[in-house]
Amino acid sequence: MANNEILVYGDSISGNCYKIQLLCAHLDIAHDWQEVDILAGDTRTPEFLAMNANGKIPLLALADGRYLPESNAILAYLAEGYELAGTDKFSRAQVLRWMFFEQYSHEPNIATSRFIVKYLGSPPDRQAALEEKSIGGYKALDVMEKRLEDSEFIAGTTYSIADVALYAYTHVAHEGGFDLQE
Repeated sequence: MANNEILVYGDSISGNCYKIQLLCAHLDIAHDWQEVDILAGDTRTPEFLAMNANGKIPLLALADGRYLPESNAILAYLAEGYELAGTDKFSRAQVLRWMFFEQYSHEPNIATSRFIVKYLGSPPDRQAALEEKSIGGYKALDVMEKRLEDSEFIAGTTYSIADVALYAYTHVAHEGGFDLQE
């Protein structure tokens, strides 16, 4: 950590890493960035695995030597004390509800499709997976669309880290073959 209290290990193309960049920009959180090339195996080195045994990014490194993996956990950590994390017990639960939705219904379909297309070049042997992910991805987008018919924000009446989490891959869903016209 050269100049700041936190260092983020990430890949600038990754939506999960983009979430962290977006929140840091929104809250004006100073941080250092360490670009990680996942395709070159940067997350599989003994040094990286010592910081995160799961070998995934983003990874938040704190000045006191602790590490925090998982994009939504990092969002919650960084947003602690801000209204973006929710203002009361129920609103925090709603934020978490949508962040869980993002990780279990949205990201596995939309982000995985984007990875297959953008990172892997849409190889023929992955076309069946893309078709399967398309079904789940459109279902997740439909759930979001229905929610946003009644509210400007996904988890309540104000902008939250749930909006950040869902925006990260939704705004580039077309890169995974999703048509967002509707």
